[in-house]
Amino acid sequence: MTEEVQLKINDNKGAFYIEVEGKQEAMMTFVFAGEDKIIIDHTEVNPGNEGKGFGKKMVTKAVEFAREKGIKILPLCPFAKSVFDKTPEFRDVL
Repeated sequence: MTEEVQLKINDNKGAFYIEVEGKQEAMMTFVFAGEDKIIIDHTEVNPGNEGKGFGKKMVTKAVEFAREKGIKILPLCPFAKSVFDKTPEFRDVL
């Protein structure tokens, strides 16, 4: 079963999230900073979902989103920052 990362945007903020069987199990929130940057400020994964790679999936989706839109990401969230630190191929959006 593949959990697709979904995106919702509300004015200048948004979230990437993963639902499993209709229940939200993970979320990574961000805010737009000006026209050309998003700031990832928080990542949370519900208990029991550790080790499923949900956090990394959401960061990956954020990177794809940034590349599509031609914008940059500022990962203030420690988790997101750690993924960027470990994933050199994502650094083009920093």
